[in-house]
Amino acid sequence: MSTHFNELGQPIGAPLPGWKAPPGPPAEPMPGRRCRLESANVASHAAELFDACASDKAGAMWTYLPYGPFDSFASFEDWFKTLAAGPDPMPFAIVDLTTNRVVGLAAYLRITPAAGSIEVGHVIYSPQLQRGTIATEAMYLMMKRAFELGYRRYEWKCDTFNAKSRAAAQRLGFSFEGIFRQAIVYKNRTRDTAWFSVIDSEWPELQAAFERWLNPANFDERGEQRMRLSDLTAPLLKARG
Repeated sequence: MSTHFNELGQPIGAPLPGWKAPPGPPAEPMPGRRCRLESANVASHAAELFDACASDKAGAMWTYLPYGPFDSFASFEDWFKTLAAGPDPMPFAIVDLTTNRVVGLAAYLRITPAAGSIEVGHVIYSPQLQRGTIATEAMYLMMKRAFELGYRRYEWKCDTFNAKSRAAAQRLGFSFEGIFRQAIVYKNRTRDTAWFSVIDSEWPELQAAFERWLNPANFDERGEQRMRLSDLTAPLLKARG
């Protein structure tokens, strides 16, 4: 229940004295220990990302995305050009620092500075990136930049049937907010959309959880994690779903 009321005695949201809309996110790289995020462009990134995704022979990684799988590099390149045209969505290529090759992509979208809200989406993880440490670090870097810029709300949305995406969101500290029924039509089928978010007041504790998990001391000589990120983020979730 609200603890703030207007002069009519009606409950209202908390005031935000001095709050200013953040700037749009810059296209500068985001460096990490294991990966680097670079503003996506066709010449530098399309071919490597296409090759990385080609190892998913069955095309399972595209089921819950509104595009793909692509039967040729030409069709993939056309899609990539459209995505990278900007400014919203703003895609970033995920570069593995061990191989210096592109292994995935993710984008800022629904960038709404006036509301202090921004979403992460177009998350394309090639098979070699899925479930790896780089996948987590890439999401951390994007979330970190958003909150450092002054955004108040960071969103994640997915098809309600995408169990992996829903589990990933909550592992990363996104709290479940609900289902938008029949929200989208894509690939000639209906989609109910699950909504998740992190807000600015939750970020300090979540950032500490990420940094504790990403610390090299959390991994043994075989690269196996000593502590699971989900164990660190579970207590921070406001709701599951």
